[in-house]
Amino acid sequence: MVNFNGNISAETTLLNVENRGIKYGDALFETLRVVADKILFWEDHYFRLMESMRILRMEIPMNFTMEFLEEEILKLLKAKELKNARVRFTVYRGDGGLYLPTSNDVAYIITANELASPFYLLSEDAYEVDLYKDFYINKGLLSTLKTNNKITNVLGSIYAKENDLDNCLLVNEDKNVIEALNGNIFLVKGNTIKTPPITDGCLKGILRKQLVEILEKTSDYELKEESISPFEIQKSDEFFITNVIQGIVPITKYRKKQFGNTVAKDLLAKLNMRIRLG
Repeated sequence: MVNFNGNISAETTLLNVENRGIKYGDALFETLRVVADKILFWEDHYFRLMESMRILRMEIPMNFTMEFLEEEILKLLKAKELKNARVRFTVYRGDGGLYLPTSNDVAYIITANELASPFYLLSEDAYEVDLYKDFYINKGLLSTLKTNNKITNVLGSIYAKENDLDNCLLVNEDKNVIEALNGNIFLVKGNTIKTPPITDGCLKGILRKQLVEILEKTSDYELKEESISPFEIQKSDEFFITNVIQGIVPITKYRKKQFGNTVAKDLLAKLNMRIRLG
């Protein structure tokens, strides 16, 4: 069951062969976490989507208000009888044209699946990563957007499976580590926490934004938005991944380096408190 341009449908084969998201990757998406009918960090998601649509020169419909899109998302959850869900909101340019579209009008589709847990929990499981160096991420503005052009992430995921890894780290053309396949990265050394700057080409992540704001308001840690080299990782105390679905995912092993998770636990507690108070 999906929400296709405002209509709830049990049909899941609604896209035709002329769909520009399929033909050219001419589409954007937001992955949302909904808990007890509340979309977490909805305002941040909404403004990132609007900013991304403007960058891609999509025509933003007059009715694309925060209230309208929230209603459309919750309408699907009600139809599927879901209170806690992982939601994907995809917006794509309308059919027509080759590389040059015939219109900048947009359409959207919303899908949802049940969440395993309504809470952010910290896993104690082993989690091993390594670099994925077959292809690089460009440092340009487009790399910071959640577009449908994610072939590097797809190939990196296949590489991780073939090499018995839980995830891979992506690098830019300067050979700096910018993110994991499915989230932003944070590195801990003592009381200093580093995350790559957006200008390095990493995703403008929503949970990254939450943690940056938390860290800027605490005296417990010093936040630095600086480039991270692969060599620096092996000298750190902790290393973790963030995304809105899983929260904080501690990395336990990178090559021969083992990591702890003390800071990750502390930050997850602060994040859950922020959500409760929000």
